[in-house]
Amino acid sequence: MSTWEVLDVGGLVTVQDAGRPGLAHLGVPRAGWLDAPAARHAHRLVGNDDRPVAQALLEVTLGGLRLRSTASRWVAVTGAACPVSVDGAARGHGRPEWLPAGAELRLGPATAGVRSYLAVAGGLDVEPVLGSRSTDTLAWVGPPVVAAGTVLALGEPVGSPVPVDVPAVVRPGPLRVRPGPRADWFAADALDRLCATSYVAGPASDRVGLRLEAGTALERVRPGELASEGMVLGAVQVPPDGRPVVLLADHPTTGGYPVLAVVERDDLARCAQVRPGGAVRFVRVP
Repeated sequence: MSTWEVLDVGGLVTVQDAGRPGLAHLGVPRAGWLDAPAARHAHRLVGNDDRPVAQALLEVTLGGLRLRSTASRWVAVTGAACPVSVDGAARGHGRPEWLPAGAELRLGPATAGVRSYLAVAGGLDVEPVLGSRSTDTLAWVGPPVVAAGTVLALGEPVGSPVPVDVPAVVRPGPLRVRPGPRADWFAADALDRLCATSYVAGPASDRVGLRLEAGTALERVRPGELASEGMVLGAVQVPPDGRPVVLLADHPTTGGYPVLAVVERDDLARCAQVRPGGAVRFVRVP
């Protein structure tokens, strides 16, 4: 069996694929890669199938990973920029690289962005749970967090690296939002105030949500508690402190804080790459 032996990790490293959509009615979160365009790009670079429930890869948070492979394979790193090396020799980011059997692959600290994606030809052959190989960091469904000493089985390559189109440059500017289902819990101009405020990504941001700080706190006009109701990917929840939280892939399936707005799906990948202290703004979809 071909494997990767993980020698060292820096931040959070998890196995991810496209996640478990369609199970929220059973209380099972979606999970899956946070920056979908970057993850799919990594798969395509090494000749993998990027469809849901196909090959899995590693999501590396803020860089920091060393591993040794027992098999020679094509690999590719995309997403957050980080130095890549094989046995100490510098290799490229965003292109296929050959990893000889027995060689050590290293990803250094991320220099821009948060989450890098490491794909290997054939993918990671971990056992699917409820139809996905993704690690859910809220409910802890799926494979465990990758740590030093973890041994990951590799699947059989299904193709060879081929030229691929580089994903479109991420649209700069504010995150586009539409009104949420509980806008009536806030003042009539709350969505305008949300879009007029400059927020900062907080250090507690994770795969569950992009937690925003600074800026103007949003105040409710309705007192009392809201009964828990279903939450969707990209929901902008407003807790009692008035600081918005954008729900990401590992978000709970239900919640009791009112949702003022919902971020457009095509903008969610950008939430995955906002570093703590990074600026976040919103704009209302016309």
